[in-house]
Amino acid sequence: MAKLLEYQGKEWLRKAGIPVPVGRAASSPEEAEQIAAELGKPVAVKAQVQAGGRGKSGAVKLVNTPAEAREAATSILGTVIKGYPVRKVLVEEKLDIAREYYVTIIVNSARNARCPMMMFSTEGGMDIESVPEDKIFRLLISPLFGLEVYDAVDMLVKAGIPNDQVTTFANLLVKLWNAYKKYDCFTLEINPLVMTADGQLVAADCKMEVDNSSVYRHPEMGIEIARDFPHEPTELDRIGWGIEKADTRGSGFVMSMGFDEKSPGYIGYHPIGGGSAMMGMDALNKVGLKPANYADTSGNPVASKVYRVAKVVLSQPNIDGYLLGGFMMANQEQWHHAHAVVKALREILPKKPGLPCVLLLCGNKEEESLAILREGLSNVEGATRVEIYGREHVTDTDFIGQRLLALVKEYQAEKRKQGGDQ
Repeated sequence: MAKLLEYQGKEWLRKAGIPVPVGRAASSPEEAEQIAAELGKPVAVKAQVQAGGRGKSGAVKLVNTPAEAREAATSILGTVIKGYPVRKVLVEEKLDIAREYYVTIIVNSARNARCPMMMFSTEGGMDIESVPEDKIFRLLISPLFGLEVYDAVDMLVKAGIPNDQVTTFANLLVKLWNAYKKYDCFTLEINPLVMTADGQLVAADCKMEVDNSSVYRHPEMGIEIARDFPHEPTELDRIGWGIEKADTRGSGFVMSMGFDEKSPGYIGYHPIGGGSAMMGMDALNKVGLKPANYADTSGNPVASKVYRVAKVVLSQPNIDGYLLGGFMMANQEQWHHAHAVVKALREILPKKPGLPCVLLLCGNKEEESLAILREGLSNVEGATRVEIYGREHVTDTDFIGQRLLALVKEYQAEKRKQGGDQ
């Protein structure tokens, strides 16, 4: 899912009529100090990253003066939290908290539900994961009729919200549902939802994830990449998303995998299909090779899209090989892959002579596809380590892995020799 940072999600909550603390994001200690001075009151300085547990990791600091806000921002900016570097902090007013609650709307994919579900608890905050199940109340929401006020009231009464506060809570929950629907969210969470000492409900935090398939409907959100990454997007991730964004015919997914250009044994990895991809990963891991990236061209993409993916995968610097892993009997016409890979390799191999390439294609139009590969690569400059296989090795990951490893060892020895000769 496309995840927004806290300060971004809070801005959309504010526009939906849900109260949020006053403040804004800062990119430097000086800016944090300026914002705190403008607010003129104690503030919270909070790291802005796509990771939970900020409070426990010391990335949320409560301070009383602008100078302290500057000091807090200095200590937070540039740190790394669960693999994400902190580039911004949110500086916002410190709330006078009387009580904390938890509320979220997610998609319940259970067979007997398959609809949005609201979860509410009177015990919100950092330790929500340890709250007993009987303290979390769930409400299935009809995609057709939405969240009705009386349904929200019923859940709140069961949760123990006092009668004189039920209407205030119910109105906020309905606004939260309307925001969830309007912004095409997959997840919309407030933890904690704070009751202040003067009786106001305020969203003290916000986790907002927009459904990838709906990002195109919200250009106003400025979402750069409609994907969920376990790391900050790399240049390869941005290029890969550009392929998918420009052409939705079949999959053209490309994602980085922590490729270290200075370390040997990384392979440009081009699988076809998710299950097939896992088999190829096993083939690489068993022989001590590593995927430089993850790619997927399933779902019957056109040759032009497959070519763009193959070209991106092959263009990665200092890879020691390329694996086209069709570990499945695909019903898509494989000659689209064959034409695309031939074109990409004819352009790349003269620049990377001897690069090991193991190509496995199986399924519909297999014979024609293998013929295209063999003929198209027969007289290509630099194509000295290209091996082509079909259905006889469709599930033979040991064989494919060993063949690629043998070619990689030759290639690495050749590179070392050339380096020594120079």
